[in-house]
Amino acid sequence: MGENGTKREQVLAAAVKVVRESGAAQLTLEAVASKAGVSKGGLLYHFPNKEILIQAMVDELMDGYVADIEERVAIDRHPHGKWSRAYVESTFQELEDGFNMSSGLLAALFMNPALLSKLREQYAIWQKKIGREESDSIRPVIARLAADGLWFAEIFGLAPPDEKLRSQVAKELISWTKEEGDR
Repeated sequence: MGENGTKREQVLAAAVKVVRESGAAQLTLEAVASKAGVSKGGLLYHFPNKEILIQAMVDELMDGYVADIEERVAIDRHPHGKWSRAYVESTFQELEDGFNMSSGLLAALFMNPALLSKLREQYAIWQKKIGREESDSIRPVIARLAADGLWFAEIFGLAPPDEKLRSQVAKELISWTKEEGDR
């Protein structure tokens, strides 16, 4: 990867850190440049303004999330619930990895909610794929929504479960995605 790609990634990682450590309101070009160890001019070369920086954060993080889900679907050999299972697994992995996607989403929500339009479209696609899975059970949809709820509790500190309980919840939700029908 060339120098530009490295600096760009460095700036995006710094933006995520600023949001995670200080909050979306503190996301300024100056704070990101300082955290990334680049000049403001160097940052502006890659991201001419804050809105473009936030859109790049959302796009980069979402693209990684989409790729992770699609990879999980591709290797899953269980006949039912591939999309819902991949979604739940990827969401729990996001929690384990430190909320990188969350930081970009919070910044976009704070700056300009319209920056989330691509993400909204992707969620609609996932929901359609989950809805079309071979199962006649509602549990895969509930599993996806529960994973979203857990993510919400974690990023906002709303009585998130401890690691043991979170692991138990993950296992149960994954089991729901493998059922062929409601009991």
